[in-house]
Amino acid sequence: MYQIRTYNKISEKGLCRFPEDQYTVGEAVVEADAVLLRSQKLQNETLPASVVAVARAGAGVNNVPVEDYTEKGIVVFNTPGANANAVKELVLAGMLLSSRGILQGKEFVSTLGHMTDAAEMSKLLEAEKKRFAGSELAGKTLGIVGLGAIGSMVAEAALALGMNVVGFDPALSVEAAWRLPSEVGRKESLQALLGDVDYLSLHVPAIEPTKGMINAETLAMMKPTAAIMNFARDAIVIAEDVVAALDAGKLRQYVCDFPEPCLIGHEKVVAVPHIGASTGEAEENCAVMAVNQLRDYLENGNIKNSVNLPETSMGGLNSNCRITFINENVAGVLGHVLSIFAENSVNVIDMVNKSRNNVAYTILDFDARPSDAVIEALSKVEHVISLRVILK
Repeated sequence: MYQIRTYNKISEKGLCRFPEDQYTVGEAVVEADAVLLRSQKLQNETLPASVVAVARAGAGVNNVPVEDYTEKGIVVFNTPGANANAVKELVLAGMLLSSRGILQGKEFVSTLGHMTDAAEMSKLLEAEKKRFAGSELAGKTLGIVGLGAIGSMVAEAALALGMNVVGFDPALSVEAAWRLPSEVGRKESLQALLGDVDYLSLHVPAIEPTKGMINAETLAMMKPTAAIMNFARDAIVIAEDVVAALDAGKLRQYVCDFPEPCLIGHEKVVAVPHIGASTGEAEENCAVMAVNQLRDYLENGNIKNSVNLPETSMGGLNSNCRITFINENVAGVLGHVLSIFAENSVNVIDMVNKSRNNVAYTILDFDARPSDAVIEALSKVEHVISLRVILK
């Protein structure tokens, strides 16, 4: 029986995928095998030693101490792409709001509650509507920084609206490249992208190379008529520099999902309260993906969409026993483990080994469970961080 500790409200569409006869799930679980959460910050939480995996029902993992968990042999999963459509739609809404005077027009109309004559109101609206004139998206150029699941969907939608689309992504994967519409122009650097765009949409994680990437220097490369959409992370934009550019007339509009004190009340800023993934559909998709990944790891040892361990799979558990282990990525560990099996006449019938940065992960299949003595010897191999035995 697996024990799953949940934080926050997880969609029932995901939770119902845990078989009741194999899993105990809930916020009251103490000795958990795994943790499932959305926005709960785990930096100050002490997890029991029994936890082997943490799944975040969302793309960002800034609320999870990933490095600390890696050192403890805890696999951290996220759900990239599960909320992509929700964010894409909000980006489109942001571009429209930044172009058409919609919010300003609505605010003006809300001041007309004192008027009772419909004809008089109609005449006033006709006279004043020029104040809220905007521009169309068709024919404009959208620059996208980050061409992953969300960025590629934004690109496809923008092309359908008649926009020109250019993108930059220094870490574009083969899988992402296949998703990307062929009409998207590729730029080799952020600097090469910025000067050409009427709209800029950011879709990169907040990691060291991206923090503060939109700053006074990069803003100076943009057209003064450009607008920025930030539905990625607040840390990738220096908000004070954006305000300075807006005030100096060097940037037309800033639309973001991350309000900061210096942005509040600025007439050229549209800020919403981190609602990019706040749709029922996105929450369901994230929960389903997170649960599926947790189950596959707990039941089969497979890893997919981990932010700290390599993607590794041997399919379903068809052997009688499967052993997995995480180790520091140094030479000799796998050889030492295999020598223990050889010395004890234990036959490995299948194996896969992958590495990622400073860690490696191995899955091994056996006809029968090795003895306790063999498993104990494995756990004591230098540089082995954690080990699991999965029985059919």
